[in-house]
Parts: sequence; structure tokens; C-alpha cells
Amino acid sequence: MEFRESAQPTRTLQRDLLLVARTHMIILAAGMPRAGSGWHYNLVHDLVVANGGQDARLIRQFFLLFPILTAVNCNIRALSAKRLVPVLIPSRLGNTFAIKTHSGPTPIALRLMGEGQMKVTYVYRDPRAAMLSAYEYGQRSRGAGRRNAFTLLETMDTAIEFMLSYLQIWTEWMAVKGVHAMRYENLVSQFDAEAERLALFLGADPSDSDVREAIEFYRSDQGNQGGKGQHFQHGEAERFRTALTSAQLEAANKAFEPYLSKMGYEK
Repeated sequence: MEFRESAQPTRTLQRDLLLVARTHMIILAAGMPRAGSGWHYNLVHDLVVANGGQDARLIRQFFLLFPILTAVNCNIRALSAKRLVPVLIPSRLGNTFAIKTHSGPTPIALRLMGEGQMKVTYVYRDPRAAMLSAYEYGQRSRGAGRRNAFTLLETMDTAIEFMLSYLQIWTEWMAVKGVHAMRYENLVSQFDAEAERLALFLGADPSDSDVREAIEFYRSDQGNQGGKGQHFQHGEAERFRTALTSAQLEAANKAFEPYLSKMGYEK
């Protein structure tokens, strides 16, 4: 990591520190649950590191951010001032690193983006596919005796309501200028183009050897070889059309109708 120390900094050094604060930033990998957000975060994280940024797990450890950033994918959860301000400290000290959220934009997050202190990339998926994945994950978790956000989805109706709240978050992020939007389906089917587009957004050169290595590691067609962040699960774009009953599909289509065409999905 990069740290700057001085007992009594001169005005020149103080000015340099301010310049560092403006050129280093937080990279926020936001996304819809069950939309490959873990895969997305780890790809973003490793591209940031390959481009000279810092490992967010080490940032969390060194700056004692365990109460703020979860052990799984450094998820900050809500983008409140109470949670963002502590995470700003390592950024202001000259570190660029990636964190994750499923939450929507807040005034402080928008301010940081406007001041060039934070970049946001957002991944989303056909809400019917994400809903089905969330519901099935909840069922598996209950069967294994685990509790998480998805174990409460005991019916398809509750799963639809759950996903509607994240469609509102999708709407909010898509209205923010400068957000790098990615569709999960495109990341799967057009991985090279999407990964290179993401790298460029992060200021990285896709032809750089370290950047290319990060991209290759997360290539979905290699399958899950036990590596971190390589969770692809079924990965079938429209499995919901056969996995859901006709009544369930009709209910999902009706609930998600205001969003589907805007997101680029056919009813």
C-alpha cells in the first residue's frame, strides 16, 4: 500500500496530499442480487489491483474497517455517511480500491461521484432470472439450516416483492450520470468485450499483461475451478421460462413489466 508520513508537513506537501486525494478513489461495484454480483466484484477488484490499486481486503485489515466492510467481497451495504466516511480515509491517503454494495445511491455517494472521488459500475440481470435464483438459493439455504437474506423468500410472491425493491434501486442508479452499466447476460455471452470495456472504464489498459491475466482468470467459459469469485451457477439466460409455472411467469411478467423493456429484456 501507499502511505505518506510527515510530522509537520510543509505547504507543498499539504498541496500534494490534496492532489493525491483527488486522483485516488473508491471503486464501487454495485449490483442486483443474484446477478453475478460476486463475480462482477472480484473482476472489478482484480482489475483495480492490476492497474496499480490496492487489495481491498488488506485495506479493510490495515484500517480496521471490519465493522464497515463485510468479510465477503468487502460489502459496505448501505451508502450512508456513517459507513462511507471511514472508508474515505484510506482513499484520501492515496489508495484506490474496490468495495461492493447492493444498495442505491445516496446524497453522499452522488457527491463523491461528482467530485471524482468515487466511480461506480453496476451489474444487473433479467429480474425474472434473478428472482428465480434468489428463491432457489433461499430454499437451499433453509434446507442446509443457514440464514441469509434469501431464506425469507418462502413463496414466489415474496420473491417478486423482493426483486421489485431492487428494480427501484436499478432505476435510481441508471439515472446517475457516469455509472458504468453491465448486463449479466452480456458479461456471460460477450465476456471479452464486456471485460475490456470495464477495464477501460477503470482506467486500465486491456492489453497490459497484469490486466489481461485478471480478465482471463474470471472468464466464465472456464467454469468454476475453485477460484475465488468464479461463481456462475446455472448461468442460463432464460431458464426461468421453463423453471417457473405458467402462473408464476405471468405474475412475474405483470409485476416487472414497467422495467423489462427499459432493461432490454423481452416479455
